[in-house]
Amino acid sequence: MATVSSFGTRFHEAVRTLSPGYFALVMGSGIVSVGLHLQDFSVLSLILLIVCAASYVVLLGLTAWRLLFFRSDIAADFRDPRRAFGFLTFIAGTNVLGVRLALADLTGWTAILLLISTISWLVLGYVVPWTAVLGRSARPVVATANGTWFIWVVASQSVAVAAASLEPHTDRFAHALGTLAVISWSVGIFLYAAAGIIVALRMMLYDLKPTDLDPPYWVAMGACAITVLAGARILEMSETPMVHATRGIVAGASVMFWAFGTWLIPVLSAAGWWRHKVHRVPLKYEATLWSIIFPLGMYAVAGIYLGDANQLPVVGAIGSAWLWLAVAAWLITFLAMAINLRRTVFSNHMSAQ
Repeated sequence: MATVSSFGTRFHEAVRTLSPGYFALVMGSGIVSVGLHLQDFSVLSLILLIVCAASYVVLLGLTAWRLLFFRSDIAADFRDPRRAFGFLTFIAGTNVLGVRLALADLTGWTAILLLISTISWLVLGYVVPWTAVLGRSARPVVATANGTWFIWVVASQSVAVAAASLEPHTDRFAHALGTLAVISWSVGIFLYAAAGIIVALRMMLYDLKPTDLDPPYWVAMGACAITVLAGARILEMSETPMVHATRGIVAGASVMFWAFGTWLIPVLSAAGWWRHKVHRVPLKYEATLWSIIFPLGMYAVAGIYLGDANQLPVVGAIGSAWLWLAVAAWLITFLAMAINLRRTVFSNHMSAQ
């Protein structure tokens, strides 16, 4: 017998199965908004800022709802190496929103969000790998590694970007912000090496199916791009002892990470072609698609900043042109998300009993 499922039932199921990495929506919307602001497209940037902030508030509410009513599902996500690192998108999303608000001179909110993200980074940065990797009895854990592990890097670098963005607006905390930016940037560098080795081992030692090469693998490029942006913003900071001691290293490493991130783009594009065109894996909306939008937007913004900070006009021009690809991808993904929500949550549909 077929029945029409109620909105309440569909809503509860959507919350129960909410992806831990859905804050990538905030990340993608926020970073594209930043790019549009840097290119003086104020109205478009404001629209995406509104989407970014609204998404952040909604996802906070849904996460709180999930924590109240579906704690066992959250606990299962923390124990799953394939999903647990998605929780770190909360840190990155918080900082991306804070950085965009700083551009709007709302630095008080930036400071609050940076405090929240730093505490979350210190807690989740240890809890997630412990519960998903070290606390897991099943071995080998490396067999379950995937692109979401690079979010570990993005979360760390996002703290550096937010700290560097706030520093010009305060003299009192300039030293502390410089120290925080350099430390989190440095930690992110080592985490990239660790995540890269583990994910590479998974790809070389275990069968790799077309369905395994999902959108979060683009975060490998996004992690490079945000490392570049963090480095470029650190170069713009005042001459505190920590910044002064690492300025040369940061400048050189930023260029190297931009080069490697650029090299990854054809590799990831070819993987997508192999997945969807050669093996005909259906291309449909899923929350992890936002893991592509953020790297695209971050690559554009990183190029714009690096081109200015290191006097590399070619890099800046590439970033400016790439921004419009990110805008187009954001629009397509946002429309796909809206259609998917309407179909799965907001419209009545028949279910078999």
